[in-house]
Amino acid sequence: MSVYDAIARLYDPWSRSVVEDVEFYVEQARRSGGPVLELGVGTGRIAVPTAAAGIEVVGVDSSAGMLEIARERAALAGVGLDLRLGDFRDPPVEGPLPLVTIPFRSVLHMQSDADRRAVLGAVHRLLAPQGRFVFDVFCPAAQDIAETHARWLEREPGIFERADWDEARQRLTLRVRGRGAEAKLDLAWLSVSQWRELLGSEGFVVEELYGWFDHSPWDGHEDSIWVCAKRPPAHGAARSAL
Repeated sequence: MSVYDAIARLYDPWSRSVVEDVEFYVEQARRSGGPVLELGVGTGRIAVPTAAAGIEVVGVDSSAGMLEIARERAALAGVGLDLRLGDFRDPPVEGPLPLVTIPFRSVLHMQSDADRRAVLGAVHRLLAPQGRFVFDVFCPAAQDIAETHARWLEREPGIFERADWDEARQRLTLRVRGRGAEAKLDLAWLSVSQWRELLGSEGFVVEELYGWFDHSPWDGHEDSIWVCAKRPPAHGAARSAL
């Protein structure tokens, strides 16, 4: 059972103001031609408009409750989604695929380098040779930590969240409650340089690094949006037998 099951019906009201990333990911999907694998598909916030744009979407999530809502949203929109219950580290999907995405910082649920490497390894295996891996994350600024640490703040009417930051361990405990539901979410962040090193060690080349979903370059602020490709094989490397 996923921690998100407890807040599946709260999730969309809680995140209703998060819309800035939708068109960015839809456009990435259009460019790929599909099908797209979205890891952490959740309630279909991005998958449904992607499918509405005519792109086939395979969505994987560890929360049955969130997938149930994604199915409802897809039905209301009159689109089809291929939704599967599974884990980022070993998604129940076969490749090759032209695009794999992990939107809305979902990869931060991976708490260790071993978990992160497992996710990146799975993405690498599933990507087509010319495929792309696109995801977004954050690394908190000191001001954001100071303004939110250990305080209950009303994110949306009647929905409250509390962030407890551990800068030394690069960990965030995020609590959300409202409308009779509550959950505690554990996340772990990396710096941009740490992400670069990790991606490189797992066979990826960073093609673009944005600071926001309007394609503005990353300038040292909190958010980072990554567009990655597989590293080409070394010249002269042995090829597998046909």
